[in-house]
Amino acid sequence: MKHTWYTLTIGFIAGLAGAFTFQFFSSSTSTEVVQVVETEAAHYANYRSPHLESTDNRELPPPPRDFTEASAKATPSVVYIKSVRENYNSRSMYDWFFNGGGSTQEVSSGSGVIYTSDGYIITNNHVIENALGVEVIFNRRTYPAKVVGSDPSTDLAVLKIDGERLPAIDISRSSDLQVGEWVLAVGNPFNLNSTVTAGIVSAKGREINILKGAFPIESFIQTDAAINPGNSGGALVNQYGSLVGINTAILSRTGSYAGYGFAVPVDIVKKVVDDLIRYGEVQKAFFGGEVIDLEPQLADQMNMEEVRGVMLHYLQTNGAAEEAGLAKGDIIVKIEKVEINTRAEFDEQLSYFSPGDNINVVFSREGKLFETNLELRNREGGTEFLKREVFSSAELGAQFERVPQVERDLLQIQHGVRVNRVTDGLIRRLNLEEGFIITYVNSKAMDEPQDVVEALSAARGRVIIKGVNKRGVKGYYSYYF
Repeated sequence: MKHTWYTLTIGFIAGLAGAFTFQFFSSSTSTEVVQVVETEAAHYANYRSPHLESTDNRELPPPPRDFTEASAKATPSVVYIKSVRENYNSRSMYDWFFNGGGSTQEVSSGSGVIYTSDGYIITNNHVIENALGVEVIFNRRTYPAKVVGSDPSTDLAVLKIDGERLPAIDISRSSDLQVGEWVLAVGNPFNLNSTVTAGIVSAKGREINILKGAFPIESFIQTDAAINPGNSGGALVNQYGSLVGINTAILSRTGSYAGYGFAVPVDIVKKVVDDLIRYGEVQKAFFGGEVIDLEPQLADQMNMEEVRGVMLHYLQTNGAAEEAGLAKGDIIVKIEKVEINTRAEFDEQLSYFSPGDNINVVFSREGKLFETNLELRNREGGTEFLKREVFSSAELGAQFERVPQVERDLLQIQHGVRVNRVTDGLIRRLNLEEGFIITYVNSKAMDEPQDVVEALSAARGRVIIKGVNKRGVKGYYSYYF
């Protein structure tokens, strides 16, 4: 009876939130000038990241007159993916008395690309996210698939099926792709297997603000090849049938194709996928600062003769950028000889590297060019490779993970545990959303996932949960247990 009254009380009070406020703070910066640049670096086309090895590096013949050969080459490497998810029903007041609510299962579908002949397959994270089970259908056979790893910040995931001598797709370089080139989208829209559509590359480096994660990487290839629901995770190939991107999103008000599709460039895909296969997670390299696009108005305020580069507007204290001599307000114009003119280009270039890599950075300060070498860091501020640790609690009905140092610095918090994958339990009844960062339960700091489980499991009376929501807004929830 006592348990019932506790639960009923939570039901009436859960979800009441305090006033939220949000503010970013910039760190103090170094003013040390490193070295004057005397000569301009080579053009973008002359640079190739050491991480990128193309299987399409032979001398190419003249472009074909149609796409029959490219279609025949790419289609066998694209598979159909089916995933099953748990759909939790909303609760009414009566559910609190009888522990009702329940859930139903829903089936969704998408596409995937065979990456290796022994069964590694690329798809989108949103195709298999929170799936109870995943199947791959290839050559009319159904294979159970294991999720090797996923990366919400690029919306990529890797599956593994048991297979031998599978038709792995040829891989090109998206950096070689030019606006105006013909491309093909290969996938399974509306459950129509092995569909091929053609279009051109209409833009590169597009940022459309759709990806999840604290540090999303958006530098999409934009194409007018028709992409519809079910194409997600499929192949974008060039006119020779080689992979240049993974189809991920459409820009539409109706949910169906309306003119533009977006694909993750294969240069990003290869680094992410190789990391997921080798380490189970992406070894993301952090610069130690955040940049913003340099708009003409801002360039005018800074008396710049030409609009080029991106401006460093946030500097992590004791981070890589600060220790390399960069300061807030510096204009970054090149990374490893590649010209940088948008935040998307900045994020894409960094995505090729790993913690511990040294990169050359060219930047402008007060109208003069300088350069420095910068050692990239991991999410905790070191240079070693890390493994993600997620803690699951059946009692609370959620997964939890410690918020990394680089994100805590950005949010100006000293502690934090993130709520992930909410199922059916106390966290759902408290109305805490996925992505919410718990910093304090009452006056106790939350440093590790076990701290949250212990604090909420033992909570009685009035409980105040402080934290930061996934939009970066700080605040608190008040409950009575």
